[in-house]
Amino acid sequence: MKKVTIGGVPEHFNLPWYLTLKNGEYKEKGINLRWNDYPGGTGAMCKALREKEIDIAIILTEGIIKDIIEGNPSKIVQTFIQTPLNWGIHVAHDSPYKTVQDLKGTKAAISRYGSGSHLMAYINAENHNWDLENDLDFEVIRDLEGAIEGLTDGTADYFMWEKFTTKPIVDRGVFRNIGNCPTPWPCFVIAVREDFIENNKDDLKTILDIINNNTADFKAIPNIDKTIANRYEQKLEDVQEWLSITEWSQSLINEETVMNTQKELHALNIISEIVSYDTLTRQI
Repeated sequence: MKKVTIGGVPEHFNLPWYLTLKNGEYKEKGINLRWNDYPGGTGAMCKALREKEIDIAIILTEGIIKDIIEGNPSKIVQTFIQTPLNWGIHVAHDSPYKTVQDLKGTKAAISRYGSGSHLMAYINAENHNWDLENDLDFEVIRDLEGAIEGLTDGTADYFMWEKFTTKPIVDRGVFRNIGNCPTPWPCFVIAVREDFIENNKDDLKTILDIINNNTADFKAIPNIDKTIANRYEQKLEDVQEWLSITEWSQSLINEETVMNTQKELHALNIISEIVSYDTLTRQI
């Protein structure tokens, strides 16, 4: 049986992977797919791809584009979530900051440099016409647990993370949400190491076919909202809102979207150059 390793954040977006693994759908096709959680997010997965800890990553679009340009030998083979990611902007519950504009010049908690929380701090700053050189400062906190600690003890002032993932922390009175910042592009893509693509095209196509069959009908699964609420300890109404604004994809990200994303990242000096569509993607 072919062993394949895959990584992703332990969040509701990736429940289709859990369901298909639980049902043994990959094993039926002779594939031993092993899932690894990466609570540290995109930066940690980029490192794991480079070091061959994983073959496949469910990863933020902007983060993997940046890392491929910087030498990560991987390719985007498909969009996973077509809709934008809604990043919540969070402060400690007793923080003096009341609005996003109050955060100008303060310290952002980020999971690591090159992560989504790092890159989106630039997008948020641009949205508010801040000086990207002087109004941004960062504190590396690794993951969501690190952010709770960092904001509570004042090591950092604000933290950007997916709104619905952090909602239970807001509900507990640990964070306050003072704003939102949606990505200007589809949020999650499936990235695969180039050497794995070259040597395992049939297995990769099988894996994509299985997950795409699941995501195409994911919202129609009976009581899926209750399943998500229970598994991820979220309020049912929050899950229902999230489902209403989230769409999965079964196709490769298009060239226009890739080039527009690069233009945005380049304008913010997040990437040093704009590369060709074929440098970043591979049709399976």
